[in-house]
Amino acid sequence: MILQLRQLASSDRPVDLHQELDISHVIKGRKDIAGAGPLKADLRAASSEGGVVRVTGNLGGQLDMFCSRCLKPVSHKVDIPFEESFKQSDHPDSEPEDGEEEVTYVTEDQLNLVPYIEEALLLNLPYAVICSDDCKGLCPICGTDRNERDCGCNTERIDPRLASLGDFFKK
Repeated sequence: MILQLRQLASSDRPVDLHQELDISHVIKGRKDIAGAGPLKADLRAASSEGGVVRVTGNLGGQLDMFCSRCLKPVSHKVDIPFEESFKQSDHPDSEPEDGEEEVTYVTEDQLNLVPYIEEALLLNLPYAVICSDDCKGLCPICGTDRNERDCGCNTERIDPRLASLGDFFKK
């Protein structure tokens, strides 16, 4: 997904970008994600004042994840708003002035948007996906799925510093 900054900055018409991206290399090695469909990027790039190119739109897709409580497969829909601003400059390390919006300075005329899209996806992945709000999870002692049946294990945890006080009330 290549964007021509100089051409876009001189034009007054926005450019629409629609593409499906393979994100399998982005999620590779993550144990909480079993698989992913293509990520659909529907973006619009438009020139604004000061030679800044604003890219806005939406990223959407489907992730196959595991419930963080019971480890059952969960299909998670991804819907991420995307907004980035770019400006061509000879000094890419320039800092934005106070009151100025965050702008990414680039030296090349061509800008590949894929790394920015992948970053937005990674930053917006859920921390812990659950299959339902009332998921009871797995028993920490025997590993039984407590949504299916109760195992009867004693899961009451006592602070070891206070464990000797438990004998005080036994008679």
